[in-house]
Amino acid sequence: MAGATSPAAAANLAGKSGVRVVVIGDPGTGKSSLVVALATEQFPENVPRVMPPTRLPADYFPDRVPITIIDTSSSPEQKPKLIAECQAADAVVLTYACDRPATLERLSSFWLPELRRLQLKTPVIVVGCKLDLRDEQQVSLEQVMAPIMQSFREIETCIECSALRQIQVPEVFYYAQKAVLHPTAPLFDQEAQSLKPRCVRALKRIFIICDNDKDGALSDVELNEFQVRCFSAPLQPTEISGVKRVVQEKMPEGVNDNGLTLTGFLFLHALFIEKGRLETTWTVLRKFGYDNDIKLRDDLIAMPIKRAPDQTLELTSEVVDFLRGIFNMFDIDNDGALLPTELEDLFSTAPENPWSSDPYKDCAEKNVLGGLSLEGFLSKWALMTLRDPTNSYANLVYVGYPGEFLSAFTVTRKRRVDRKKQQTQRNVFQCYVFGARGSGKTSLLQSFIGRQPSDALPSNSERFATNSVELPDGTRKTLILREIPEGDVRSLLSDRESLAPCDVAVFVYDSCDEYSWQRARDLLVQVATHGENTGYEVPCLIVAAKDDLDQCAQALQESTRVSQDMGIETPIPISVKLRDLNNIFCRIVHAAQQPHLSIPETEAGKTRRQYRQLLNRSLMVVSVGAAVAVVGIAAYRVYAARKNSSS
Repeated sequence: MAGATSPAAAANLAGKSGVRVVVIGDPGTGKSSLVVALATEQFPENVPRVMPPTRLPADYFPDRVPITIIDTSSSPEQKPKLIAECQAADAVVLTYACDRPATLERLSSFWLPELRRLQLKTPVIVVGCKLDLRDEQQVSLEQVMAPIMQSFREIETCIECSALRQIQVPEVFYYAQKAVLHPTAPLFDQEAQSLKPRCVRALKRIFIICDNDKDGALSDVELNEFQVRCFSAPLQPTEISGVKRVVQEKMPEGVNDNGLTLTGFLFLHALFIEKGRLETTWTVLRKFGYDNDIKLRDDLIAMPIKRAPDQTLELTSEVVDFLRGIFNMFDIDNDGALLPTELEDLFSTAPENPWSSDPYKDCAEKNVLGGLSLEGFLSKWALMTLRDPTNSYANLVYVGYPGEFLSAFTVTRKRRVDRKKQQTQRNVFQCYVFGARGSGKTSLLQSFIGRQPSDALPSNSERFATNSVELPDGTRKTLILREIPEGDVRSLLSDRESLAPCDVAVFVYDSCDEYSWQRARDLLVQVATHGENTGYEVPCLIVAAKDDLDQCAQALQESTRVSQDMGIETPIPISVKLRDLNNIFCRIVHAAQQPHLSIPETEAGKTRRQYRQLLNRSLMVVSVGAAVAVVGIAAYRVYAARKNSSS
């Protein structure tokens, strides 16, 4: 399982059309001589202080990617230019002189810390120049560099060379190019001497794709197909036997009666990397669409759909069926829920579990063992699709979905069109939840996913809760509640399109606290005004929370009057503590399904509406008057024509 990189593949090596290598180091360490010796294949008699940029042709090294080498000056007045060149580099060659130990010490006392200070992410090749002048009594390169490499993991390779004797001069830049095109860091943990988790997850996905009969092993036929796909050349039967024999000797569980197991497949790649053949693993990864971060390339998962701000994406029925299938596949104990370990296994072919952090971590209902139900599983996918369709599609592909982007999602109709048609065809609704701190917003979200309010950690950041809601007619819709912290409202409404993704807004107030109601009222007016000014009006509901406590009569009267004045439903009383939710979630979905109703109207909005109505009536009178005049003129002309003909 190996092969050289073809010219066709080279064009996509790390997405690079060229590699820029910057040479830095103390004065007199041999930087410029190294560059000249590479370009001319001879030692220069007179070396300029700084060489102009030197370009090696694409065919200089096997990967067929051209290299541009930038020489630098380490003089203080040239430091800004040196920094700029380092920041633009793909790789840095850092030199010291083998005959001057002080320049070696300067690597760890100045140069490497300086590169760290610049926060460079580029690989560093440490080069000992003037090898021909090195004292034979000096310790070996390995002994010298081991402690330095231990402290500075960004060092990819160390090498010694001699420009005078033409010893290992091309190798310096071959390793620099290789560090860019086939970097070690994303694949292998040098300290642990093992493949990195993201590399393992990618190789596991590739193994599963190539295991056509899904028997947990790559047969000889499947191995050969894999070899042809990645390296455009088949393996001979003796080569396949040789590969399996090597694996079996080192790791018996790497081969079974059916062929090469996942364990063996991973072992082979670790072996290639340990032997310095990183290009083999990188070729495999890139053939299956991975970039240098070991994620699918952007062009493979980019969203090919243009949509208006008030349009969203939803999963197609095809994808929902696929997700039901993988849910059942990974529900090993058949208890109707995915335990955390089962969910980790499901996402073990993705770069990481996309739901291990906010806002997905605690946004759906779980059972007492932490298991995620099918409805919760599908609701999380709906939330991810709503928030980040590209990430949703990428993770669908990671877990085995074979279809294209356009077959995975459907684009909803514009909300403005829904309002005109007085109905919507959406299956996923997003509800913004506003209210003062302590009003009961978080408790409402927690109750939606079957949790106690005390389960929620205090937070000033937005939260999400998602679940499916069964309606009276037996249909189910996915509802996503998004809690908007009180302090974030101004920032939210500063964006003209902030209400475009919102299907319905809920304003929660503590029914025993007059101030809480006043804040809810102010927020309602702000949101209603923003909707009127931008055209993104949303249905609104008022929720009077904590109905189990003594009510504030003033807040009750005021909230009822305001709701009537603004033309929306009267406040809905709920008590999370008593679990008396007054069918609130069905009512939220119902409001979203009727996008033309429950839209609050401010005083300014009423004035504008009345003015438009007056203007329309005036235009109607003018148009009717004009029509009468036209008819009168036409009638007179007919009369005049008849009179003339009779005379």
